[in-house]
Amino acid sequence: MREIYLDHAATTPLDPRVLEVMLPYLGNVYGNPSSFHTKGKEAGDAILEAREVVANILGCRSDEIIFTSGGTESDNLAILGYARANASQGKHLVTTVFEHPAVLETIRHLEKKEGFEATYVPVDADGLVDPEAVLSAVREDTILVSVMMANNEIGTVQPIEEIGSLLRKWKMSRLLRDPATGGRKSTPIFHTDACQAAGALPLQIESLHVDMMTLNGPKIYGPKGVGVLYRKRGIKLQPLQFGGAQESGQRVGTENVAGIVGFARALEIAQEEMKKENERQTQLRDELISRVLKTIPKTRLNGHPTKRLPNNVNISFMDLEGEALLLYLDAEGIYASTGSACTSASLDPSHVILALGVPFEVAHGSMRFSLGRSTTYEDIDRVMDVLPSLVEKLRAISPVRVDEKYWKN
Repeated sequence: MREIYLDHAATTPLDPRVLEVMLPYLGNVYGNPSSFHTKGKEAGDAILEAREVVANILGCRSDEIIFTSGGTESDNLAILGYARANASQGKHLVTTVFEHPAVLETIRHLEKKEGFEATYVPVDADGLVDPEAVLSAVREDTILVSVMMANNEIGTVQPIEEIGSLLRKWKMSRLLRDPATGGRKSTPIFHTDACQAAGALPLQIESLHVDMMTLNGPKIYGPKGVGVLYRKRGIKLQPLQFGGAQESGQRVGTENVAGIVGFARALEIAQEEMKKENERQTQLRDELISRVLKTIPKTRLNGHPTKRLPNNVNISFMDLEGEALLLYLDAEGIYASTGSACTSASLDPSHVILALGVPFEVAHGSMRFSLGRSTTYEDIDRVMDVLPSLVEKLRAISPVRVDEKYWKN
């Protein structure tokens, strides 16, 4: 039985080309990058080169790149680090209702434990946030706005450029109104979690109008345990840990040299192959969506039909539990998910699907199929060979019945 992996939004396999450049730093090049001898310099030079590669792709300065242990740490450093370092300027944050838990839980911590306030901007039925609604949520004491570039569960691509442009205009008008704002003139800072967007969307900082950006290695066929936070020069962050001077003192500890080298190569490959893979995966995505909606009754697509990632298919199957369908697919060698891998241990319905205005029964029946470089039309055929009968079998024994208004157009 051929295995079909359709959970690339959770993690991707390591690209052999990435492993190839990592291998020397897992063996012979073992020096500490902070050491001043030859072995240390070899490792340190590799990090410098990787930093330049990432900076060139983002269109920023190399000293604006901070290497971390992954997307979660980067989100935490961006939000906690900025909020704590700049609390004297204000204690209000703005985000959306369906960010990744690495953002939501961090902001909730600041609310519960550190005296901050937060506004959670809603999304529409397709999962899109209104840029004007984000701007309307901004107050005089707002210091940070965080909106993810593309949702990890339903794939909706947010209007980051427009949001960033509106925020820049707001900051400029504020400065013109009150030139005495001085140090406050740079707030609110705009952060975006772009972990799912890398490899599918352009990441140039200037056109996106963002001040901080989060990226993650395992989403782009890179190594686990490595990520990036882009931080615009001049932005002050309070470190989350202490004990060294690595990463300009913002993320201390001996660097993961092999991981950093691998991340840079993975991001390079993702950018080089983006156009080709976007076109190919979009065709596969649309094929799977069309066949599921036409073949299996009582289904609905979650997320915007076109403003979505090329590899994302999120569908709610009414009158069944998504976890049960996941297990049946697993037995057939088809690996998908019911939502974010970071919350897979919870049986609570997806906060992302609930944010679309549907009841928990619809959210419980949602499945995410996230395609990748290895996905083929034969894989789509195989899924459609087994999926309809599995859905029918589960519905026959399920007590759940969803109102037809949630799946009939």
